[in-house]
Amino acid sequence: MIDAAVPVPRRRFEPLASRRYTLEIRQQMPWGQQALVLALAVLVGLAISGAILVAAGVPAGELFQEFIVATVFDAQSLQAVLFQAAPMIMVGLAASIAFRARFWNLGLEGQMVWGAIGATAVSIFELGPPGLRLPLMMAVAACCGLLWALGPALLKLKLGVNEIIATLMLNYVAGNFLLHLLYGAWKDPQSAFPHSPQFRAFERLPEFFGPSGAAVTLALAAMALAWWFVNASRAGLYLRFVHANPTMAGAAGVPVARMVLAAVLVSGALAGIAGFLVAAGQEGRLTQAFHHGYGFSGILIAFLARSHPVAATLVAVLIALLFVAGRSLQVFYQIPFAMVQLIQAIVVISVASSDFFIRHRLRRMQ
Repeated sequence: MIDAAVPVPRRRFEPLASRRYTLEIRQQMPWGQQALVLALAVLVGLAISGAILVAAGVPAGELFQEFIVATVFDAQSLQAVLFQAAPMIMVGLAASIAFRARFWNLGLEGQMVWGAIGATAVSIFELGPPGLRLPLMMAVAACCGLLWALGPALLKLKLGVNEIIATLMLNYVAGNFLLHLLYGAWKDPQSAFPHSPQFRAFERLPEFFGPSGAAVTLALAAMALAWWFVNASRAGLYLRFVHANPTMAGAAGVPVARMVLAAVLVSGALAGIAGFLVAAGQEGRLTQAFHHGYGFSGILIAFLARSHPVAATLVAVLIALLFVAGRSLQVFYQIPFAMVQLIQAIVVISVASSDFFIRHRLRRMQ
């Protein structure tokens, strides 16, 4: 009698078993390595953007000249970058502090508008002595931005209203009120364009180390204070607890509501000062310049910088450089505005994608 052959079971195809690497979350990447990853991301974004520009007809040999030499090493272009960067640094810091409290402040643009309106009101109604007019304009701008942020904060804390909707809708209220003033009571009677009368000389930011010196100095001072607030103060420690887990922070005795309110008020004040920088620095009067997307640029800066004050400053300078280089490409090479926006978006997306490599790593399986 012949025994029947015992069938050998087929081995199932298991693709996961053949993998030699697995993806895992990093505990912490050193700051030096993070800087290297971000630098590589910027280079990759610039390389892709350069290839697109070459395909659009820009000479390959002039790209480095246009992006780096003509923007960074030319005095006039560098001043333009710093002019653009100063309010972006301020509004990026404003977004970073609010986000650390898990308050998603999308109303930065409206808070900037109210800051500029407050500063302009001090100029138009000649409040205070001339020697103190400029500091008073900045203080009123900070208070106006703070008060415009107070409403959504109280709605969230007292009634549970979604702060994204509340702050976003208030942008349109502030923007339309700005247009009402510029086309109405505050319109310069000597001009056909919708803007306020020119600020007096002592109501404008002083020019030292170039036209943008005072604005950049204020922005760097705000960065230093924000770094101290976040990293060296008790409030900053509480904010880290709130950001990590609000429920556990409250159970541990952290005054969560007070910390959220304080962070939102600081955020609104910084956004108001950013509006003051645009009105008293860049424009010298109240204009419609706030519709250029400063507020949403601040949100992007805070996201890319992961709400770190120093990183927010560097990201703001990078975005300002992209804006200035984009305008130069439009003027000298007739590049369409849509393509300029595409190039800027590619660099920003490349930098944003680097966050994945900072947070994750490949580990060889045993």
